[in-house]
Amino acid sequence: MLSKPTWSVRSLRNPPPATTAAAPAPTEKITSSQLHHLLRLAALPLPQTPSEEHTMIATLQDELHFVRAVQRVDTAGVEPLRAIQDETDEARRENTITLADMQGLLDAEERVGHYQRPRRVRTRIEDESSEKWDVVGTAGRKAGKYFVVESGKT
Repeated sequence: MLSKPTWSVRSLRNPPPATTAAAPAPTEKITSSQLHHLLRLAALPLPQTPSEEHTMIATLQDELHFVRAVQRVDTAGVEPLRAIQDETDEARRENTITLADMQGLLDAEERVGHYQRPRRVRTRIEDESSEKWDVVGTAGRKAGKYFVVESGKT
């Protein structure tokens, strides 16, 4: 089905003269006053020279050609995405958190109080690397085992 590409980004950005005859022509040409209006709306600086203005208009025409080509794509029968992520059934099953996944955490809870509210039992981390970290070692100023923070108030 997708063995032979029907288009490329290059053809959509800078169409060769042969494809411009096949593709619908732009509905309107961007004028200098339209460009100046768009630049003012976007709070962007106006072009300094006529060549800079011509370059901006050509770039904008290319971008509009790309947008029009994307708008012409037939999306009939294509379900819209809810989010940009893998929405296949396999991905949904893989990302679903089940009771079996949570059972270890639920077993580590204890019931506390009259209403038997669940409370997670805190366990101590047995990783020695976190204990060897010298918190005050990188401080610019120290006061004993504490680091000094300069405040903006005088």
